[in-house]
Amino acid sequence: MTLITEFFAGVRMLLRGFAYWKQRPALMALGLLPAAIAFAVLVTALVPLTLNLGPLSDAITPFADGWIIGWRTALRIAVGFVVFVAALALSAALFSALALIIGDPFYQRIWRAVEGDLGAPLPTGEGSFWSTVNEGIRLVLTGTLVAVLVLLIGLVPVVGGALAAVGGVFLTGRVLARELTGRAFDARDLAGTVRGDLLRASRARVLGFGVATQLCFLVPLGAVLTMPAAVAGATMLARSILDRAASAPSLTSSDATSGAPSPSPTDQSADA
Repeated sequence: MTLITEFFAGVRMLLRGFAYWKQRPALMALGLLPAAIAFAVLVTALVPLTLNLGPLSDAITPFADGWIIGWRTALRIAVGFVVFVAALALSAALFSALALIIGDPFYQRIWRAVEGDLGAPLPTGEGSFWSTVNEGIRLVLTGTLVAVLVLLIGLVPVVGGALAAVGGVFLTGRVLARELTGRAFDARDLAGTVRGDLLRASRARVLGFGVATQLCFLVPLGAVLTMPAAVAGATMLARSILDRAASAPSLTSSDATSGAPSPSPTDQSADA
């Protein structure tokens, strides 16, 4: 299976998550409130930043004060753009962490319903609130590192802005996908090293899901509507990864397959 096919298989996982809005609208609606609260918190931070991008760009580039006005303006617009892209990368991580922590009971219900629809064997663990908090903290820290990296990439002359925008989506998407699948792996008591092996074995699929999720987050109010679908889609993504490990145990440790079901027709169709 080619990397491109795998990438779009990950995108389809998110689309299948959105299908739950039709299949279980009342359940999915439970995830709107925590997502809306998290979105409102982030907007209160992003709006002042956006309004002050001009002065902030001036403060970052004092060396350009004596430049020709055209070059100075172009530089400061580019710097402002890069700062905004880095802020968006961090915002995606902050939004996901806040929404998952605030809405843990609601997203637990969505996750459990999807697991039930996917069939046996069901995970025996539940996943604790404190586990969600720990994942949220890790997500924020990783998102901060990604934002710094995006900011540094953006400083590359000429192509920095474009590279920062594309790199921000891909890096943040990868982080989101890894963390959103955490609940399904936690419930199966999979160690961090085993999770890493599983995710690496399906890295293109994981990236496809994460990039699609991040792009939806960038649409106005898209993050609020996408979050419940992302939880559902991430559950299906985790199960598809576990199915792959079950059918090819050499991909990772035998511990990773202990809670994995045999591939279902639905999961096989997603692989196609």
